[in-house]
Amino acid sequence: MAMTPLGTYTLALGALGLASVSYLMFRRKPKTPDEIEKSRRVWLNSIGRITDGTVIDVQEITSDNRPPATMLIYQYDVAGVSYEASQDVTYLRQWINLHSCRLGLHTSVKYDPHNPGNSMVIAEGWIGLRQ
Repeated sequence: MAMTPLGTYTLALGALGLASVSYLMFRRKPKTPDEIEKSRRVWLNSIGRITDGTVIDVQEITSDNRPPATMLIYQYDVAGVSYEASQDVTYLRQWINLHSCRLGLHTSVKYDPHNPGNSMVIAEGWIGLRQ
């Protein structure tokens, strides 16, 4: 018994519909910028090397679409190269006192040995700021 062309198209359309619904139900949801930053901190905390650095400034940056972000700006040296970086510490405020983060405060900086520009001063479970 051979299938008619109409039956073949119906079967193919049904399989396509089932595949589309399955994709929509089981695909990974895109990560928010905050989730991406948290996973970066966790990864860097596990593989990072530590060097000395200095806090340059703490600034609050406002944006139209997002709530104000608190940025900790710091500098450090790795293998004779000087880096200046910033870290969003908005969601890490419970672990640090931002009022004590003054110009010239010494800190420890964790950085990626393969990409020293990727660094942080504070993460969940690790604080490089020296009070």
